[in-house]
Amino acid sequence: MTGMTSSARPLLNRRLAEFGTTIFAEMSALALQTGSINLGQGFPDTDGPEEVREAAVRALRDGRGNQYPPGPGVPELRTAVAAHQERRYGLAYDPDTEVLVTAGATEAIAAALLALVEPGDEVVALEPYYDSYAACIAMAGGTRVPVTLRPQFEGGAGFRLDLDELRAAVTDRTRLLLINTPHNPTGTVLTREELTAIAELAVERDLLVVTDEVYEHLVFDEAEHLPLATFPGMRERTVSIGSAGKTFSFTGWKVGWITAAPGLVSAVRSAKQFLTYVSSGPFQYAVAEALALPDSYFTAFREDMRAKRDLLSSGLAEAGFKVFKPAGTYFVTTDIRPLGETDGFAFCRALPERAGVVAIPNAVFYDHREAGAPFVRFAFCKRTEVLADAAERLRKAFAH
Repeated sequence: MTGMTSSARPLLNRRLAEFGTTIFAEMSALALQTGSINLGQGFPDTDGPEEVREAAVRALRDGRGNQYPPGPGVPELRTAVAAHQERRYGLAYDPDTEVLVTAGATEAIAAALLALVEPGDEVVALEPYYDSYAACIAMAGGTRVPVTLRPQFEGGAGFRLDLDELRAAVTDRTRLLLINTPHNPTGTVLTREELTAIAELAVERDLLVVTDEVYEHLVFDEAEHLPLATFPGMRERTVSIGSAGKTFSFTGWKVGWITAAPGLVSAVRSAKQFLTYVSSGPFQYAVAEALALPDSYFTAFREDMRAKRDLLSSGLAEAGFKVFKPAGTYFVTTDIRPLGETDGFAFCRALPERAGVVAIPNAVFYDHREAGAPFVRFAFCKRTEVLADAAERLRKAFAH
């Protein structure tokens, strides 16, 4: 016996064969190699509120969560999530049967798709989409059906959903709509009219909907976050996903949650228990306290990010990029064609040496790579001085 594996079959199963090392790992490595400012991966470079961090320390010292927490999540956090949903949106959820704590939003997405999708089911998702969506659909054996958000070049309108295209994408094999608003990477916030049409389609075709709402507290200007579960007929068919990482700037804690009707929560929990089972014990207690922070925290957080959005967007525009000013999230998408470029991958791989800044090519978020080819995403969840430095570097590199 030589201990050799079969030479005829690849080690990675065919469902995941198209997914290699993520672009985030590649670009973060480039940032380290070149000493560049990393505006690629979406994580803050400062911690969140001190009182929330101290709540985690207190939980550790008091022995709360150092052993396995309850499978659905600690009661304090489930109660806090339910209170948050009712206070912000008028959505009443039973913390015992309609809330499930997960290892961040990424596990919530994975568990929901693994639980609700059968092999061969179609999942309609808004393209471009967060890269884990495609992988999770594949792991569930589903077929992803992208509906592309189209750039609007007049009046800074950003990217918008074609509702006729969405309706045409739904077939007799469609099981689920995967909706993300506020939307990463484009910064689009779906309007009331768009959400109404999505809800009507879901009810008409008897579809389940998973909504990724992790940027719910990051909406700017006149935009408003409206949970799909608040629309007629949607409370019983929607799995809503939230996360502490984006709202409180503790992305390493990996605390997320779903809210849904009892049957949907039970189904998702059945899958979740065989993924992480439980996670983030002491941090769950801290997030419970964070969700009870006064409205002034959420307002200040949003306004700080709005100012950072404006700072970076102005710098990018001055450097010659076409900027799609985001209505939500902490990402800004740009068009590189005014700079004489058309290939976002090549542009981003050269950018560290050229300007000392790292960004992400939006094409990685598309099935239709050509549709995303000229677009590049920058994260603005960084310190003001870091963004100012990055903007100056980009101006010097491209303004000529």
